[in-house]
Amino acid sequence: MKKTRLAVFVSGSGTNLQAIIDAGIPTVEIVLVLSNNPGAYALERAKKHGIPAVAADHKNFPGREEYEKHVLGLLEPYNVDLIALAGFMRILSPHFVKAYKNRIVNIHPALLPSFPGMHAARQALESGVKFTGCTVHFVDEGVDSGPIILQAVVPVRDDDDEESLLERIHKEEHRIYPEALKFIASGKFRIEGKRVLAAS
Repeated sequence: MKKTRLAVFVSGSGTNLQAIIDAGIPTVEIVLVLSNNPGAYALERAKKHGIPAVAADHKNFPGREEYEKHVLGLLEPYNVDLIALAGFMRILSPHFVKAYKNRIVNIHPALLPSFPGMHAARQALESGVKFTGCTVHFVDEGVDSGPIILQAVVPVRDDDDEESLLERIHKEEHRIYPEALKFIASGKFRIEGKRVLAAS
C-alpha cells in the first residue's frame, strides 16, 4: 500500500501534530516536520517519534521569496505528496501555493467562510453567533478561502471567553484533522469550485 508522504508545518506547541501522530493513519506517513520557529515544542514532539524535524527560521532571510525558496529546497529530498499546516504562523505566497497546488491543507478555528484570519474565536464571540467550530480546507492564494474539506460545529456558551471557546474548538480540531487527512490520502474526492466532494 502506497502511503501519502506528509510534511507538517508548525510554529508552536504542535497539539494538532500530536493528534495526527496519535491517530496513526495507515495511509499517511509523516516524513518531515518543519517549523519557522526554532523554539517550537512541536519539533521536540517530532523527534520523540523519530520523525525528521527541521527549523527554518524566517528571520534569517531577507524576504518571503528567499525564505520560501529555502523551504521548497528542504522539501525536495522528502518527495512530499501533501503539506499540512498545523498552527504555522506564516502566510504562504501564491508562488508556493502553486508549487503544491491542491496539496496543502490547513485547519482554521472557525466555520469558514465566517471569521477568517487571526483571532477567529474572539471574532465569533464579538459577533454574537451561537455556533462556531473548525474547518479543514485546501490552501489557495487567499487567506482561509480555499475549498472546504471537513468541518465540525462547536456551540458558543453564554459564559464562554476566548480561552474556554478555543479549548473546545481545539478538541474538535484534533478529531477532524486526522479524518480529513485520511480522506485526502484516499484520493477518492474531487474539487468543484469551493467544494470538496467524495468521488462516486
